Amino acid sequence: MKIFRALLLMALACTNANASKFDKTEIVATKASGQVYMLQGAGGNIGVLATKSGLLLVDDQFAPLAEKIEKAMTNLSNNELKYVVNTHFHGDHTGGNSFFSHKAPIFAHENVRTRLKNKDSKAKAALPVVTYEHGVNIYLADERIKLSHFPTAHTDGDTVVYFTSANVLHTGDLFFEIGFPYVDLNNGGSVKGYLAAVTQIIASMPDDVVIIPGHGKLTNKARYQEFADMISYSIKRISGFLAQGKNEQEILALGIGKNYQHWSWHFITEEKWLKTLVADLK
Repeated sequence: MKIFRALLLMALACTNANASKFDKTEIVATKASGQVYMLQGAGGNIGVLATKSGLLLVDDQFAPLAEKIEKAMTNLSNNELKYVVNTHFHGDHTGGNSFFSHKAPIFAHENVRTRLKNKDSKAKAALPVVTYEHGVNIYLADERIKLSHFPTAHTDGDTVVYFTSANVLHTGDLFFEIGFPYVDLNNGGSVKGYLAAVTQIIASMPDDVVIIPGHGKLTNKARYQEFADMISYSIKRISGFLAQGKNEQEILALGIGKNYQHWSWHFITEEKWLKTLVADLK
């Protein structure tokens, strides 16, 4: 009994710690263009379309932040939430699903529903209720919101969201403006698939598009191209080393090169990026 009580107290302490770490998180809104805004707090960047006919939410970060996110949306518009979009299944983009699913239907690629269902079979409220294979258009007020799926990229369920009238693109985690990307090799992602997706997206967007990246600051197409160039260079460099018969330790010692060392950040360091490249390209 004493052991059980001790374990229970430890579990409660962990739960409280996880919740309290978001207590001081503020949700900050930045206007992208037209009626589209970027919300930043903890986790992936959020997109909000705020119209007189209602709101559309792209991604919803972590569960403990859901009410703060809702308040931030209310400050933009008091109108009803109409739709929610998940760009992929990772928890820093879908943690608020259980909260927002009671207010509006969630749209996502079919693989997002599958992976969320497998991740926690009890959390039915967190599952998307509208899924698609290639993409779908959502119409709200005078805005056409184009959802497009890109396979085997960051994951196997990635969607980018383009607000046609506002000319704003939400890339989800197909763009880490802050540094090297995370490619989830265990959940359908691939380095070459990631680059192929980014290249295709860039080619399809107007030069003056405003971009909400999955992580990082509000940005533009030129910065997205720099990101693509970095990935292309990385693939060529590591593929070349592997062709020469170099092993992982030798490649780590050689590094990514001085031109791209500054893309390292706390989550995806240079070492982690190199290990991802080696694992996927060998």
